[in-house]
Amino acid sequence: MKYEHIEPGIFHSRPNRFIAKVEIGGREETVHVKNTGRCRELLVPGAKVYLERSGNPDRKTKWDLIAVEKGERMINMDSQAPNVLVKEWLEAGNLFCDLARIRPEYTYGNSRFDLYVEADGQKILMEVKGVTLEEDGRVRFPDAPSDRAVKHMEELKEAVKNGYQAYVFFVIQMKGVRFFTPNTDTHPEFARALKEAADGGVQVLAYDCLVSPEEVHIADPVPVALENPALYEMADPLVGWYREHKRDLPWRKDPDAYRVWVSEIMLQQTRVEAVKPYYERFLKKLPTVRDLADAEEDVLLKLWEGLGYYNRVRNMQKAARQIMVDFGGKFPETYEEICSLKGIGSYTAGAISAFAYGLPRPAVDGNVLRVVMRLTGSHADIMKQSVKRKVEDALQEVIPKDAASDFDQGLIELGAIVCVPNGSPRCEECPLASICEARKQGLTGEIPVKSKAKARRIENRTVLLFKDHKELAVRKRPGRGLLAGLYEFPNVEGHLTMDEVTAYCKEIGLAPVRVRPLENAKHIFSHIEWHMTGYEVLVDELEKTNEKGFLFALPEEIGKKYSIPSAFEVYVRHAGIEKGIGGQENV
Repeated sequence: MKYEHIEPGIFHSRPNRFIAKVEIGGREETVHVKNTGRCRELLVPGAKVYLERSGNPDRKTKWDLIAVEKGERMINMDSQAPNVLVKEWLEAGNLFCDLARIRPEYTYGNSRFDLYVEADGQKILMEVKGVTLEEDGRVRFPDAPSDRAVKHMEELKEAVKNGYQAYVFFVIQMKGVRFFTPNTDTHPEFARALKEAADGGVQVLAYDCLVSPEEVHIADPVPVALENPALYEMADPLVGWYREHKRDLPWRKDPDAYRVWVSEIMLQQTRVEAVKPYYERFLKKLPTVRDLADAEEDVLLKLWEGLGYYNRVRNMQKAARQIMVDFGGKFPETYEEICSLKGIGSYTAGAISAFAYGLPRPAVDGNVLRVVMRLTGSHADIMKQSVKRKVEDALQEVIPKDAASDFDQGLIELGAIVCVPNGSPRCEECPLASICEARKQGLTGEIPVKSKAKARRIENRTVLLFKDHKELAVRKRPGRGLLAGLYEFPNVEGHLTMDEVTAYCKEIGLAPVRVRPLENAKHIFSHIEWHMTGYEVLVDELEKTNEKGFLFALPEEIGKKYSIPSAFEVYVRHAGIEKGIGGQENV
């Protein structure tokens, strides 16, 4: 859309909605304002404006106010321009493939809509809104209450039910904005109506414009935030905070895909400080995908000993073998290909994509869920997968393409060291405190909402340390089920008395010399709790037992070769086994 006969001027005042006093060529003129909105933040005394000479000689006002400079930004103020711009844009082949008809000013129900379109075999209603209100790159509509706009949203929602396609098209009459959001300050009813319309199938679009004094054209899509806009506002302060305050962690020093993958799997449900020695030991022994793919199972499980959830490292090896076969030994570089690997879900795939390759993909773990729920003041249950998916979708829209890694890691870091759980966040240290809804409303102790997990099943077990004067008995667990393929001390169901232990020894062919009770222990798995009692049983000779599956080894040999899970940690100490995490002799 082009203008003719443009002249610059200096804005003086605005006596009413329709006219302004502008200095043009050294004299004050009365000009027509083509935008009847509030526009107080634009039309300030001294602002540089641009005017088009009217082609109607009978008009009292000879000039139309077309545009205004706000700092370094040029803003078109022609309220008649958005409809023309959208029509031109559609006719140029945008949005629809097969445009058959465009008709302006179309009545449907009790409303008159800006455009009626027939395209791609569909009947389409389109309401166009011009947006000139901007604050720090955030643009909002409306700048004053508009009952008519609310009515339009309700009518569009009904039109969708009756088989129409419906659009609300926000034309941002400027360039260089960050996102669009409805103006809840001046008209919360419109924000609610727009959200309900979107939920009802009305498509909401926002595009910015290239603006000069002589012309204006629709340019690029702008993100739309229909709910809490805090997610769009957090990127800059979050990335800046992370770059200044991030912890010095070994997996951040050389974040190639393999190293990121290893660290992220280890960090699941394990403290950062606990992971460090495991991470360094694992990479020293298995520095490449090929090394992981070729590792013997007992070596692999010994490297993982103490981290728990051993199926994770088994799945890592399956994925490594998948990489060798399907990707020629090179770690895949797209989110979709990474997701195809065994044992990798949306979080890990997002982390690898962002941290290693800089791809704008979210990585949503418990820390991120907590930050987002507090930031937006949401009481949604973070234990529901639907809530996690919604957060992933929301973050996907706001990740800065040039800082995806720092953004994702910033959210995780913020949840780990500042926005901590149990109602004790350190809000005074948080870069997002000023936009956090939970902080504003005093709800940090109530958010996030987390439904209680199903009660764990309790299993009573008796652990037996069979030993002669040199060796201990261990056995390998079955290849399937809990702690599959790991080594354990012999144990039986129930809590046995000392007499029952003596009888059991004789039953399996052992002659007990001394039976000594050990301390009780408890270990919590995801769905089961083991409540254990233990006994040290000194026998005359271990090899006499007929119990199948027993292995007999010196404590130092067990520490080096056999992976015993942390469920038996108390009894490992009594057995005199040195695991030596951090020392290479035990791998």
